Amino acid sequence: MHPAVHAFFDEATNTITYLLREPNGRACAVIDSVLDFDYASGRTDTRSADTVIAYIRAQELDLQWVLETHVHADHLSAAPYIQQALGGQIGIGDRITVVQETFGKVFNEGTSFARDGSQFDRLFAEGDSLMIGQLRVDVMHTPGHTPACLTYVAGDAAFVGDTLFMPDFGTARCDFPGGSAAVMFDSVQRIVALPDATRIFVCHDYKAPGRTEFAWESTVGDQKALNVHIGAGRSRSDFVALRETRDASLAMPRLIVPSLQINMRAGQMPAPEDNGLSYLKVPLNGL
Repeated sequence: MHPAVHAFFDEATNTITYLLREPNGRACAVIDSVLDFDYASGRTDTRSADTVIAYIRAQELDLQWVLETHVHADHLSAAPYIQQALGGQIGIGDRITVVQETFGKVFNEGTSFARDGSQFDRLFAEGDSLMIGQLRVDVMHTPGHTPACLTYVAGDAAFVGDTLFMPDFGTARCDFPGGSAAVMFDSVQRIVALPDATRIFVCHDYKAPGRTEFAWESTVGDQKALNVHIGAGRSRSDFVALRETRDASLAMPRLIVPSLQINMRAGQMPAPEDNGLSYLKVPLNGL
């Protein structure tokens, strides 16, 4: 199958949200949605999600899934907002429980914060599949960036989250708690074992030096031949050395503190306090 894919690029967070649609029907899924957030004021906005919702309504599509490739550290998820507007189930990898346990401790969430993934409607394990109308989507567990990263493979399209970037930019960092460059290498090998013509859709693009336009689609063949981190047969040991050296030079993502607290809750805000407002925590010297 050659499913239709429509991309929505959010330049504020360099995130690409995808609308995946069955080839000959109305069923669709949204992958890696964005809730706009101004850190300085603490205000959220739904303009990015509203654009996706408006497109789905204009095309008279049936939203069946709101999918996450992982718990993002660089943008907030709009999954519950989109679900409230259009329906569908919210899904993520079953290793979300590992991420919730890790960051539940970091943010001292206490026993009121469930660490069993119950905030999501469906937890996917390696080898699981889901249906978008008549389109089958297979789930690959591809950890390394985080322990819970998934790749969704639908016909000739693969949605890899933060595992791979465009070939001229390489791969994602592996230095978050539970991340591993060695595990990332193994996950990438599974992705590039897909047919060469498989379309690879990445979750972020930062325009590699020398490139003037944002981009988010490549192929397995492109990645194998041209990816600056894993292409041309780079060995596991060389990749691990390269990745760990690069990670040591990177600053933390600007929105990591709010993103983790909200995204590990499936996009829900922390419970309001007695004044009706929700609050985020900043763990001093904790990340």
